[in-house]
Amino acid sequence: MSFSVGVMSAMYLTKGISGAHLNPAVTLSFCVLRKVKWGRLVPYCLSQVLGAYVASALVYVVYYDAIMEFSGGVLTVYGPNETASIFATYPSEYLTLGRSFLDQVVGTGMLMLCILSLDERRNTPAPSDLIPPIVATIVLGISMSMSANCGAAINPARDLGPRLLTLTAGWGTEVFSCYNYWFWVPLLAPLIGGPLGSLFYLVFIEWQLPDPEPPQNLSTDSTVNDSIKKPATRWGTGGNLKSTYF
Repeated sequence: MSFSVGVMSAMYLTKGISGAHLNPAVTLSFCVLRKVKWGRLVPYCLSQVLGAYVASALVYVVYYDAIMEFSGGVLTVYGPNETASIFATYPSEYLTLGRSFLDQVVGTGMLMLCILSLDERRNTPAPSDLIPPIVATIVLGISMSMSANCGAAINPARDLGPRLLTLTAGWGTEVFSCYNYWFWVPLLAPLIGGPLGSLFYLVFIEWQLPDPEPPQNLSTDSTVNDSIKKPATRWGTGGNLKSTYF
């Protein structure tokens, strides 16, 4: 829930600057849909990863004592006292590589499928001021229902930024080599799932919506009459009826 509140807060803070782009998979999908210029893709993605790194560093500093107390000063990815999963996502022991990849594709696809409808004027759009809490609720639902397999990253920046922090803060290269170099799954799979979810939205929702009604044409008489100044009358001094124009 706190993660979702963070999404909502970040959207309210940045929607006037970048349109609240917090996720490379979402940004890529919007570029594919021509809602965002391709030239913004790389700067946005780099900023997202940097923001995630800085946020993770802040978490590390604030909770340093608790992390050291729990881990006994041994920062590791494995075991009952591992602490790397505080920051990045890792797969469950039972999960196969292919299933974890599918998990991230489906989760990110669901994210795009849900958020693309929020400003669709032909399909009961959400009020613009309520879009951040609605998106946060969507993220909350995906996180609660799809975290068991591998943490429901659905955001390459949300995973890579914190993983880089753990690499530089003492966990070492194990954060990348563990689980047979699994780290690439939450990086690549969301970038495939986002555009796929967007494609599903286009085919099954947007292209099925009725065309917007054309504006009603004004009658010829009305158009002509509106273009001519209409005379109005007023009583002049002495009771004579005089003519004037608005």
